[in-house]
Amino acid sequence: MQIQKFTFNYFSENTYLLYDETLKCAIIDPGCCNKEEENALKIFIASKNLKPILLLNTHCHIDHILGNAFVADTYNLDLHIHKKDLEVLNTGIIVADRYGIPYHPSPDAKVFLEDGETIRFGNTSLDIIFTPGHSPGSICFINHENKSVIGGDVLFQGSIGRTDLPGGDFETLANSIRTKLYTLPDGYTVYPGHGDKTSIGIEKISNPFVKASLSF
Repeated sequence: MQIQKFTFNYFSENTYLLYDETLKCAIIDPGCCNKEEENALKIFIASKNLKPILLLNTHCHIDHILGNAFVADTYNLDLHIHKKDLEVLNTGIIVADRYGIPYHPSPDAKVFLEDGETIRFGNTSLDIIFTPGHSPGSICFINHENKSVIGGDVLFQGSIGRTDLPGGDFETLANSIRTKLYTLPDGYTVYPGHGDKTSIGIEKISNPFVKASLSF
């Protein structure tokens, strides 16, 4: 599996495009918010002859859904989210208006993902883990073959997702990190929703907000 990162919009959000040798791909958290960013995503997909078959959100804060409508319309894809983030998705118009951000409203979610499920594209499998705390319905996608985690805004390099937004809670987030992410092998790479990638092993020993030694 190959992972291509794009950094989009006013919040420097990381959009991920995952693809394998079948040329089928998944688009996770499309944050593209203008024609230039939309074209960057579209041109890359065309240059690799990729076929998008999945549109996934790790969570539905505005910076992660700005491109949902573009991707859904361009590639005729249904939106997949966790049901507990449905309310967050539905407030997108209000949040965009408060920030003064142009926003083509996201399509409704058609598929609700659950903890423990596995979704597939091509020859690639993504395990879903439920990791609330940053938002009520935050989920992460794990590819064990590639030892990678598409983590949304749960765990960052030296930081964690903010918990002061509606539906956020620090203890819930810390528990998600300790019980769902820090139980993965140290060598797994975390691709976060903002900033640079990191590893489970590094964050377990050095993250100033949630250390593995505090978990048990």
